[in-house]
Amino acid sequence: MPKSTTELLAETTRTALKLEFRDQYMTEDPGHLAWKAGNLDEAVRAYAGWTEIARQATARGVEVKRVRVVSEPLSDYIQFEHAVTQRVNIDAGEQIRWVPRQRVSALALPGNDVWILDGSTLQFYFFAGDGRYVGEEVTTNSEAVKLCEAAFEASWELGIDHSDYVASGVTAA
Repeated sequence: MPKSTTELLAETTRTALKLEFRDQYMTEDPGHLAWKAGNLDEAVRAYAGWTEIARQATARGVEVKRVRVVSEPLSDYIQFEHAVTQRVNIDAGEQIRWVPRQRVSALALPGNDVWILDGSTLQFYFFAGDGRYVGEEVTTNSEAVKLCEAAFEASWELGIDHSDYVASGVTAA
């Protein structure tokens, strides 16, 4: 059985880089539903497990960075992610940048969301068209790692820090 993200991050010693490309994920997710119902605190609590995982990684000295490539105007789901990012991700030590999709048109990007761990391991995530999670794959293929690292670095350079990112009526948190 492949290792989970939690297990892989527990083994990571230097860097955990995440590239995200979708405008919609699991829309029936409890955190998303709580946010839609107007309960931001409950939405944040739904991700307490992730916040603790990220906090443990950053406390060990792992640099955790995430780039979210997004379409503008933002989808409902991405507005939700923006609303919880400060308390779920940044407060745990993650660094987050947002990249409007039109900025990455000339970049070679992987076809799926991916974690790049210590520059040697990739964990790809697969989703159905409606945002349902359908699987993942872990690889150490060096060519794939090089492509994903280059894509991450180029996207990061084009990104806007979470504290500065404002789009489609969303105010910086």
